[in-house]
Amino acid sequence: MATASQIIALTRDYSIETTPGTAAKVESFKALLPAGTCVNVTFLPGTDYNDTVATARRLRDDGMVPVPHIAARSIPTQAALETYLGRLRDEAGVTQALVIGGGLKKPLGVFDAAIQLLETGLFEKHGIRKIGVAGHPEGTPDIAPDEVKRHTLAKAKWAADRGLSMYLVTQFCFEADPVMAWMKWLADNGVALPVRIGVPGPASIKTLLRFAQECGIGPSMRVITRQAANIAKLLTVQTPDELMAGLAEFKAQDTAGRLDGIHLYPFGGFAKTCNWFNAVKAGHFALDRSGTGFSLVETAVAS
Repeated sequence: MATASQIIALTRDYSIETTPGTAAKVESFKALLPAGTCVNVTFLPGTDYNDTVATARRLRDDGMVPVPHIAARSIPTQAALETYLGRLRDEAGVTQALVIGGGLKKPLGVFDAAIQLLETGLFEKHGIRKIGVAGHPEGTPDIAPDEVKRHTLAKAKWAADRGLSMYLVTQFCFEADPVMAWMKWLADNGVALPVRIGVPGPASIKTLLRFAQECGIGPSMRVITRQAANIAKLLTVQTPDELMAGLAEFKAQDTAGRLDGIHLYPFGGFAKTCNWFNAVKAGHFALDRSGTGFSLVETAVAS
């Protein structure tokens, strides 16, 4: 059972992501987020790198810390990678990035996995000394489970060998139990990287189900599919309060400090997610009777 103070403590360290298209609709990031917030800029298949650079620059100008995604399978050559990293550094002051395989099934060029990008040495060359990599508590449909684990261990070793700061950012999920089991696996295998757990922001059940299916979310998707079976509930807004309560309780017991924070996926809207999260961060919520979830109080909604 989580306490209110544990839930508030969970909100102290967080990041959020945006696409270039979503960012273009946000009038002011600093009106929604504190200065220094890490904002990831996704790179979906077909995205123009110029848009990613422009979005990163705007985030920096608004006082945020831009964290662009660097997708291995979308980069045609090593020369293209060097040009891209140089532009991110020179035009947007980028000092950290999330390095991933990417959504393409077939690579555009020579890179197929995140570790191949890291081994080029170009991130250190261009001053990117803090690197996030993907974590998959429930696996991923694109890669065999043993391969996912092997890549995780290889990336952790790569960072340790070079003395670079690395952290894991997970795919979003809907239950805390798979996260806790996966973090135990990390500890058992000597992976001491800090972890940011993916949390979906408030969104309709229909929207969450669509993203969960697109991203190949594992068993925790049953939380959504059970509710989606009732057509009348498809437009009901689902909040991640039960997931956050479970994570907050785990974090309070995590003496090793491995759970570094959470990463917000604003599927229901960027401003909507920020406003809901800011209310939770300010303590404007009430725990339910079981202590397994919470809801915002009226004063938070009114504000």
